[in-house]
Amino acid sequence: MALSIADLPKEELFGQGHAGCGGCGAAVAGRQAMKALGSRTIITIPASCMATMGGSNLKTTWQIPFYHTLFEIAPAVSSGIRAALDAQGIEDVNVVSWAGDAGTADIGFQALTGAAERNEHMMHVCYDNEMYMNTGGQTGSQTPKFAITSNMANGKKVKKKNMLAIMEAHEIDYVASASIAYPLDLIAKFKKAAKKPGFSYMHILAPCHRGWQIPAEKTIELARLAVESGLFELYEVDEGKRTRTVEPTFIPVDNYLLPQGRFKDLTQEDIQDIQAGVNRHYGRGE
Repeated sequence: MALSIADLPKEELFGQGHAGCGGCGAAVAGRQAMKALGSRTIITIPASCMATMGGSNLKTTWQIPFYHTLFEIAPAVSSGIRAALDAQGIEDVNVVSWAGDAGTADIGFQALTGAAERNEHMMHVCYDNEMYMNTGGQTGSQTPKFAITSNMANGKKVKKKNMLAIMEAHEIDYVASASIAYPLDLIAKFKKAAKKPGFSYMHILAPCHRGWQIPAEKTIELARLAVESGLFELYEVDEGKRTRTVEPTFIPVDNYLLPQGRFKDLTQEDIQDIQAGVNRHYGRGE
C-alpha cells in the first residue's frame, strides 16, 4: 500500500522558528526526513546552514539529540555514537550524519568513505544545494557545469561530481536520491534506509533560493523541474538492485535552467550541450 500524507505522523521533530531563510530547501528536507526517522534518532551535523539552524544562542529547532561537529568529521562522530549505543545494547536508535555538499562530497568525504567502507550501521544524508552557501556561495564539486557562483563569475567549467555513483561503488546497503518536491518518495526512502543493518546514503536536492537566484516561493517548483527535465534522477539502489522511483516527463532543460540567475549567461550551445547529456543518460534520441 502506497504511503499517503494521511499516514504521516503529526509530530514535528524539526520545528518552526529556526534561523534559516524563508523558502530554505534544506529546512524543508529536515522536516520531511524527520517524519520518517522519528524521535529515536541522533543527528550529527558539521558546519553548514543546517548546523546554524540546528543550534544558536542555546536554542535548537531539532527535537532530538543534535551534535554540531567539525566540518570534516560528522560521519566519524556518528560512527562513535553508534559504537557507544552498541556497547550499551541499544539498537532502536537511528544514527544519522547530515551534511551539505561541502561536508559530504569535498571537505567531509574522507570520514564519509571510511564509514561507508566499514559498513557502519548508520545513515549519511547530503542536502545538496550545489554551492557552499553557508560561506557565501562558492563553487564545489556538486556545483553543476556553467553555474555562476561567488568565486566563479564566468561559470563553472567542469561537470558536477556524481556522488551517488561513488557511494554506490562502496556496495553499501542502500543508496538513494530524493527531492523536496516529492516528499512521499523522500519519506519512503528514509523509512527503507532506517531499516537497513549497515550503511545507507541519501542525496537530497534542496535548492537554495539565494544561491540559485530565484524567488523564495519558487524553491519547490525548481526542485520539481530538475526532476521533470531529467537533470536530477530519482532512484534507489537497494542491496544492489537499481530502481527509478519517479519517471521524468522530459520537459526541455531550459525550462529548469533559465529561471535561475546562476545560469543567466547560458548560450544556446550550452543549453544544447546539457540537453544532449540528459538524452544520452536516459537513452533518448537527440
